[in-house]
Amino acid sequence: MGNRTFTMIKPDAVGNRFEGAILNMICEAGFRIVAIKKTQLSAAKAGEFYAVHKERPFYGELVEFMSSGPIVAAILEKDNAVEDFRKLIGATNPANAEEGTIRKKYAESIGRNAVHGSDSDENAQIEGDFFFSGLEKF
Repeated sequence: MGNRTFTMIKPDAVGNRFEGAILNMICEAGFRIVAIKKTQLSAAKAGEFYAVHKERPFYGELVEFMSSGPIVAAILEKDNAVEDFRKLIGATNPANAEEGTIRKKYAESIGRNAVHGSDSDENAQIEGDFFFSGLEKF
């Protein structure tokens, strides 16, 4: 059980100007922001980040979507960070997400689901390191 996780506020939520409300929910849930930046992924970088899904039928659409507009990347800190954040964001399909979760409030669909959250301590480290150098983590 680690104390850090990684999140991205996806292009749909940024485009709808939900990033402030989402960051507020994250902070109110007891997470500390260790690193944060607004950026836009190129198709190549989005493909690299989601390489684990390369053989899946939705990969091309995912890469296109994730490079379609700005995102907000952040490393978050809290005891039991990965599991607690997964609960906060809710199910991938917002129709199945619990009331009060980020995806229930801000996601449009399974594909446009507002936020990414790491699924393991190992992936949280890998994903955080993809976006942030050691000098950018506080």
